[in-house]
Amino acid sequence: MTFPELSEEFRIRRLQHPGRKLRIVLDTDTYNEIDDQFALVYALLSPEQMTVEAVYAAPFYNTRSEGPGDGMEKSYAEILRLLEFLGRPADGFAFRGSTAYLGADRRPQENEAVRDMIDKALASADEDPLYVVAIGAITNVASALLLAPEIIEKIVVVWLGGHNLNWPHAREFNLVQDVPAAQVVLDSGVPFVIVPCYGVTSHLLTTLAELREFIGGTSRVGDYLCQIFKEYRPDSFGASSVIWDISTIAWLINPDWTPSDLVHSPLLTDQVTWSVDRSRHLTRVANFVHRDPIFRDLFGKIRAHGGL
Repeated sequence: MTFPELSEEFRIRRLQHPGRKLRIVLDTDTYNEIDDQFALVYALLSPEQMTVEAVYAAPFYNTRSEGPGDGMEKSYAEILRLLEFLGRPADGFAFRGSTAYLGADRRPQENEAVRDMIDKALASADEDPLYVVAIGAITNVASALLLAPEIIEKIVVVWLGGHNLNWPHAREFNLVQDVPAAQVVLDSGVPFVIVPCYGVTSHLLTTLAELREFIGGTSRVGDYLCQIFKEYRPDSFGASSVIWDISTIAWLINPDWTPSDLVHSPLLTDQVTWSVDRSRHLTRVANFVHRDPIFRDLFGKIRAHGGL
């Protein structure tokens, strides 16, 4: 597969946060854990900073699913549940994604999420790119790039995936689910913002007590987020959990909350480690998250939503 060649000037411009309201689509394995739910709510409750144009269900396979297709369906159902809590119609907005991973043969998955992503990207004005925010296995995004390589001129991909580039391995859940898909996106040259997990996003810890104090009793969605946190982490005494995925939304809202560097795109090896090639194109990689302003903003928006 041959992708259009982007100039470094163009890519660097794309990798700078434009400091204005953004158009985004959110690609999410929503039922995989509990952090995707927080990220979806955060995005939808941030209309001054972004317009969410669609939400796509991504595949996942762990103890909460029977396979990647079942994971995608459970994620789709979870998206619908959250949209109902927020009073947001799902028709023409929520789409089912891939039922299998890209795999070693790198065969793109054809589905309604991938097609909608391509259509929205191609319809984007040259100076108003579509931000594709991926917080699960990056299968849908890789499929869209393989089916329509020209969209790399129209999109910016923001992905929670892998670990810090100095970590001894990159075997993080989102990445390791579909390593070939991650390699496709990294190698394509698409403007790419990577928000690593361990060593970066792992600072985004919260507790059941904090959630109950600040968003419990404020709305149906606030109560639901407290409920799923308790169910996922029943041993709450002196314990916390990382709400990983809100880091991507935080970068879109205020990049100062998620400091980052321009670096040469890492090489992802078949052994799922990061390697270095300084002849590669540039990408943006987050190196830290400022935990307090992110949670303060999220909690404030959930409290202000109220009502439903």
